[in-house]
Amino acid sequence: MVFVRTAWSSQQDGENGNMAGVYSVHATKKLLDRIKEPVEAPVAEPTTKLGNWYAKPLFWKPQFALFVNERTFLPVLVPLAPASTLLRRLPIVLAMTLEAHGAPGSFINAEIDAMQLVGVSKTQSRQLVGVMNELAFHADISRRREHMTSEVAMAVMLSRIPIGIMGKSYRFPDQALAALVEAADQVGPEEETSTSAD
Repeated sequence: MVFVRTAWSSQQDGENGNMAGVYSVHATKKLLDRIKEPVEAPVAEPTTKLGNWYAKPLFWKPQFALFVNERTFLPVLVPLAPASTLLRRLPIVLAMTLEAHGAPGSFINAEIDAMQLVGVSKTQSRQLVGVMNELAFHADISRRREHMTSEVAMAVMLSRIPIGIMGKSYRFPDQALAALVEAADQVGPEEETSTSAD
């Protein structure tokens, strides 16, 4: 697994002695070829509220990686180069994206703290691959037609598009994120530690 050290995670693991948070990124073959990380079995019970992610490269100029959240379909765009540090940079860009969505700092900090270890796996869900491809299609159209100020602005724009497969599991990613954040906010610290993951 890739160890991710960020400004958010540096204290929790080292000072409090807590186990490092862990989750998986399901990468397409083209992205696996770029990042050259060992492929592992996916994490069945990620420690993050958002859960696992799917990812693929976008061969633009400059190139990006599109990450799509498994639970909410939330898109995050991260510059692909250098590929060797892509997974370490995901939490940083995710934090900026969550902030742009208005997520509270407590949720953002907890989520980034729970992303200290990431395992790389192959894609498994056809639905998630379809969602990712649909978001990549919309991203490419938006990139050609509109002048986005940043990858975060484009990700926020994409999150307002209803996404799903053949009418099944359609959702607005920004609304799904808001519902997840609200649900997490209703769980107190004691209740959260005494119950199992989703």
